[in-house]
Amino acid sequence: MSTAILTGPPVPGSALEGELRALGFGVRVVTEPSQTPSVLASVPAGERVALVDSRFVGHTHSLRLGLTDPRFPAAAVPGAVTAQPEARPALAHALDTALRGAAPAGHEAALAPAHPLRRPMPAEGGAPRTEVLPETDTGGPLPDRLAGLLDADGTAVHRPDLGTLVAAVPESTQERNEVRQSVESVDEEAVRLRSAVKARDGFFTTYFISPYSRYIARWCARRGLTPNQVTTASLVTALIAAACAATGTRPGYVAAGVLLLASFVLDCTDGQLARYSLQYSTLGAWLDATFDRAKEYAYYAGLALGAARGGDDVWALALGAMVLQTCRHVIDFSFNEANHDAAANTSPTAALSGKLDAVGWTVWLRRMIVLPIGERWAMIAVLTACTTPRVTFVVLLVGCGLAACYTTAGRLLRSVTRRATRTDRAAQALADLADSGPLARLFARVLRPLGRALPRIGVPLLALLGAAAVTASAAFTAYGSAWPVLGAGVYVLFSALAVSRPLKGALDWLVPPFLRAAEYGTILLLAARSDTHGALPAAFGLVAAVAYHHYDTVYRIRGGTGAPPRWLTQAIAGHEGRTLLVALLAAVLGGSGFATALTVLAVLVALVVLFESIRFWVSAGAPAVHDEGEPA
Repeated sequence: MSTAILTGPPVPGSALEGELRALGFGVRVVTEPSQTPSVLASVPAGERVALVDSRFVGHTHSLRLGLTDPRFPAAAVPGAVTAQPEARPALAHALDTALRGAAPAGHEAALAPAHPLRRPMPAEGGAPRTEVLPETDTGGPLPDRLAGLLDADGTAVHRPDLGTLVAAVPESTQERNEVRQSVESVDEEAVRLRSAVKARDGFFTTYFISPYSRYIARWCARRGLTPNQVTTASLVTALIAAACAATGTRPGYVAAGVLLLASFVLDCTDGQLARYSLQYSTLGAWLDATFDRAKEYAYYAGLALGAARGGDDVWALALGAMVLQTCRHVIDFSFNEANHDAAANTSPTAALSGKLDAVGWTVWLRRMIVLPIGERWAMIAVLTACTTPRVTFVVLLVGCGLAACYTTAGRLLRSVTRRATRTDRAAQALADLADSGPLARLFARVLRPLGRALPRIGVPLLALLGAAAVTASAAFTAYGSAWPVLGAGVYVLFSALAVSRPLKGALDWLVPPFLRAAEYGTILLLAARSDTHGALPAAFGLVAAVAYHHYDTVYRIRGGTGAPPRWLTQAIAGHEGRTLLVALLAAVLGGSGFATALTVLAVLVALVVLFESIRFWVSAGAPAVHDEGEPA
């Protein structure tokens, strides 16, 4: 339950109390400013509290945006300010300061209104009426003054962009009538629907999904459905699509394509529902982030099973598609983490990209080239319905490969032309994304003096050489020989040396993608070359479990909570330990024993990773991650 405190005598005819109750607030009224601290103190400490000027006039959605968004400890719109439990002490201190009429030293301006107020305009044909409504305090509305004091004291106050929505505290009856006319002139529902759509999205999503999915989101909101329920429905729909593809029949493939598109519509709807009704949550952020990958990779598995029913083995292609797509995401994540808080972060390439943004058609072309999730799923759905799984995977691999080349080339150009000072936080994020296990950490400590002597370009080069050593030995030497084990040993040493010092170089963001490609690629190559029934499906399961762990790491870092605990990385051996173990299993077991070992390893990794991930996201109270710019 949340509590709203109306400051000042109620205004006759005002619907403010009803609007606040409709938003989930219990309402208390204080007629004198001196009563406010005691009423504020009486609200349970674990509740959100809002102070709203009783003269407030505006759209209900303005209040919703300013007072109910769970992502921000403190927020404000003109005439209203709110604080969640963690910001309540700061609000109480600001209230005490405001009522005493003194700002903290050096912050005297904080007592001025935090938002511009509407002033009476001359009436047509004469002077305006000057009847003054009850004041809550001198110096502007009390909530606006509190918002300014919170800012001055270092508590960040979120102020949503209201656009054409109205939020004001009129000072006279005439001005109140004028503001009401402004409210009536704006279609609040149209604004709310428009703001529910992600500001930056792909061409297919923008023009073929969002025009109607926003109305599905509204339908869900009016029936009390939550974004998490819609997310789960999207997952279930995708799993049914995968099951249809697994039948290996043309009707099954057609149904699978249709259901995959339906799943994507629901996937867009859940985010739009969250923005429409401001139903953000930590659990919802985790579900949305992980279910997209689960849906896509489950669909790959369904296609592979369907092809097998028709006598075509495409498991290697399915696993290759998963490896390529995951590595693409790691490139995006690593580059963004390395640069988003870097100082002096400019480059001619980035400037050129900014200029191209002013040319509309180039924006859509560049968004389509990277094959984002909307375009990718549409392509997969159409190819599934009209062609075969093999054709689907070949086209997908070619398309994603070209997209990866385009995006990586752009990032390389930006990196080599950029003058940037990268932070310790960025270096730690890259180290966490590297996912180094006990062996790499041990050798990194031993080899640290040598690592410090390396030139900057030597860090990603070492990771690349280590990845090349293990994947080449798996691809070009006799299966079952000791060469892949030797290549894995070289990989352990080189990857340890690459992370033996902080990853602050211009190209150090390449280290995690090289390590992901080495691990996933080695598993794929050894399983494919084993020529053993069940090896590739088992490898698919192992890579899926490890990839989930890496996505989980990304979203923990984005949420500001850091990487998973050290014990988890040690329990699943880190990237280098898993790569070495798979190479050893291939050399020692071979045949059906290798497939069985991969299956057992996949199950063990999945159980440990899922246990820790679910425990963390459900109970740890991590901040929500609502990404408006999800990579492809």
